[in-house]
Amino acid sequence: MEFATTVTRFILIGLTDRPELQVPLFVVFSLIYFITLLGNLGMILVIQINPQLHTPMYFFLSNLSFLDACYSSTIAPNMLVNFLVERKTISYSGCIMQYGFFAVFATTEIFLLAAMAYDRYAAICNPLLYTVTMTKKVCLLLVIGSYFWGFVNSLIHTSGLLRLSFCDSNIINHFFCDLNPLLKLSCSNIHMNVMLVFIFGSLFEISTFLIIIVSYILIIIAVLRIRSAKGRRKAFSTCTSHLTAVAIFHGTILFMYFRPSSSYSLDTDKMASVFYTVMIPMLNPLIYSLRNRKVKCAVRKMIERKMFTP
Repeated sequence: MEFATTVTRFILIGLTDRPELQVPLFVVFSLIYFITLLGNLGMILVIQINPQLHTPMYFFLSNLSFLDACYSSTIAPNMLVNFLVERKTISYSGCIMQYGFFAVFATTEIFLLAAMAYDRYAAICNPLLYTVTMTKKVCLLLVIGSYFWGFVNSLIHTSGLLRLSFCDSNIINHFFCDLNPLLKLSCSNIHMNVMLVFIFGSLFEISTFLIIIVSYILIIIAVLRIRSAKGRRKAFSTCTSHLTAVAIFHGTILFMYFRPSSSYSLDTDKMASVFYTVMIPMLNPLIYSLRNRKVKCAVRKMIERKMFTP
């Protein structure tokens, strides 16, 4: 009976409990979700149908777009429904599954961003060996490895949640089933869960962040050795989109899970969660398409082909 869960459904407070804001928020977030799906699925389509984009860099980018579409879809549909219903409920099993899928996709993205940094290092620091270093097999192994660690991290924390009891309250002060609100809601001893978050969160975050930092230090050293200003600009231009995505994603993750416990506030966490669960998946395809000449050229050609082909 010690680990018996008496709660069968949770009530999500959502972003706000003010009735007059529910419909406007539904419209805004529906638009954001539509742009997210359109941008990410469109990016995958553009990369697939353009042979000139069949390179390691764009292979990783198409997987990043797939992840963004998936983990946005884990959160957004239920969030949108809850804007229109009076009682915002989710079943116990649905809540655990929502967090489990979210953890898989978010953790996989952390490792995929590190793999993309290594790809940029190989392309800029060893251009003559790039095709030998980044073969299809190597790229596929890096992506599979990213998903593997995503599933491992999700399995660890989801298993930790399953051993907890929820018996005092079933009201979650959030708009989805995130880990911190669930731990605060539990009436069990959460010391083990907190340790798992700290150990594996630190291990994954530090290891991937170090790969990114070391890769870009070596890239900067290599770029500074290029004599022509045009060559330096071209080398840096291939990295700016990725650096922007890394700064936004890792910055939000560090704020959410690695700040002092005394500064935790569920209301603050909700606002930050909106950014990395809803906004970042929408921003990533915009960042990569607007700052990438090849992608813009491929999109333009595809539109012209559709418009002018009988």
